[in-house]
Amino acid sequence: MTLPSCTCPAPEKRVCSWPSASYTDSSDDETSPRDKQQKNSKGNGDFCIKNIKQADFGRREIEIAEQEMPALMALRKRAQGEKPLAGAKVVGCTHITAQTAVLMETLSALGAQCRWAACNIYSTQNEVAAALAEGGFSVFAWKGESEDDFWWCIDRCVNVEGWQPNMILDDGGDLTHWIYKKYPSMFKKIKGIVEESVTGVHRLYQLSKAGKLCVPAMNVNDSVTKQKFDNLYCCRESILDGYKRTTDVMFGGKQVVVCGYGEVGKGCCAALKAMGSIVYVTEIDPICALQACMDGFRLVKLNEVIRQVDIVITCTGNKNVVVREHLDRMKNGCIVCNMGHSNTEIDVASLRTPELTWERVRSQVDHVIWPDGKRIVLLAEGRLLNLSCSTVPTFVLSITATTQALALIELYNAPEGRYKQDVYLLPKKMGKGFFSFTVVNQLKVLMNRHRKICQEL
Repeated sequence: MTLPSCTCPAPEKRVCSWPSASYTDSSDDETSPRDKQQKNSKGNGDFCIKNIKQADFGRREIEIAEQEMPALMALRKRAQGEKPLAGAKVVGCTHITAQTAVLMETLSALGAQCRWAACNIYSTQNEVAAALAEGGFSVFAWKGESEDDFWWCIDRCVNVEGWQPNMILDDGGDLTHWIYKKYPSMFKKIKGIVEESVTGVHRLYQLSKAGKLCVPAMNVNDSVTKQKFDNLYCCRESILDGYKRTTDVMFGGKQVVVCGYGEVGKGCCAALKAMGSIVYVTEIDPICALQACMDGFRLVKLNEVIRQVDIVITCTGNKNVVVREHLDRMKNGCIVCNMGHSNTEIDVASLRTPELTWERVRSQVDHVIWPDGKRIVLLAEGRLLNLSCSTVPTFVLSITATTQALALIELYNAPEGRYKQDVYLLPKKMGKGFFSFTVVNQLKVLMNRHRKICQEL
């Protein structure tokens, strides 16, 4: 097999290496996890995390998450006797959070073996990673990884003697890209790829169009359960939390431009509008643009409002949405952040120049200062705001995690020939109506809560 040339951008190199402590981790130990020899209580050392001693705290967070993930827990209860993933060796690259931990433990209960890395250098909850490592999972992730650490962790998941993955669960496409680049022969035994982000899906379609996609891939991002719930409601709640934790900003009266009016943009705009912000929208898709107008937002070009807005938010999953020309024209104190997966939506690399000064204000908050004294506030170095700087609603993520698990089950158990080397949407009627199964189990919880309130009244 020839090595394909991927045209997708890799995350930009971080020139500066400021300390980046987790808000969930009070440890002052600055020793790199790569320099430590760690073992769990059973003597297993096949992991690399910040601090194994935090496992008890992580276990409590996972238990809290389980209470808010009814669909995933119902799937675990329903299918663990059948073991539909028996023999599956899943290598994953997602956010390492309590919600992901519930997914990983569900996959294990269904028969899978898992090795995991983080898809974002800032989103790992160190105590959750510790709990997973203590539970026997091979996890390679910690909050505040360098760019080199990021790729090293992915490589440790993939390149291990005596173990080869046969399924991929990816968020952003970096894991898939790494295997294509370094270990293309592995695809001979891989049955399928499950991808949940718009960025990763774009990369898969690029490979498919070029004829270089070697295995079937499932596009979870565009499944109805991901688009209509996670992308919309998750972002609607978490956008405000991320801003409050990092900047303490008041939204009332602020002028905000949201780049992109897909489901993520819709959620962000709804939250900002409800808080009294004046919201502008940029959008290139005519249907989404019309939706923005009909929802009462002013449709603009970024150049038209860039000098006057107080906040700029990217939500496209694309690259170079906000470039140096826009950054130069922003007013003093403008806050810039990204809500899409790709860290290239904001051209942060163009700000790494000698004439600009970077000043760390607090964790995940930087002032970028121009020679004339103008400064912008950049959050999470242009990476995903909500998972880098705050948390996301567990209840909504239950739907996405269940969809991911079902996609893995579908691809792993599909008879030969059902799926070609292409990108697919998860079939709505798969496995006795599992989409309905997912939503109904979530709905039952909400209805029971409402019924209990009515009875008490």
